[in-house]
Amino acid sequence: MRENKYMICDICGKDSAQLRKVTETHGKGKNILIIENVPMIHCSHCGESYFTAETLHEIERIKLHRKILAIKRPVKIASFS
Repeated sequence: MRENKYMICDICGKDSAQLRKVTETHGKGKNILIIENVPMIHCSHCGESYFTAETLHEIERIKLHRKILAIKRPVKIASFS
């Protein structure tokens, strides 16, 4: 039996939402925090993307404990335009 990789979208109710991993940036300058591999739900039917409440709570926990959890890495930044 093949497992369905789609889930029900909380916005439109269609069975066309998928989990994606994204990178979130919080703050700027010396206070920037980049959180990698954040699970985001994206619906191909309505085009909406959103985080679950659990994910939002975890983002806030990471931000609160950034000094313990974050690893310093040099980051190069490029502009699209």
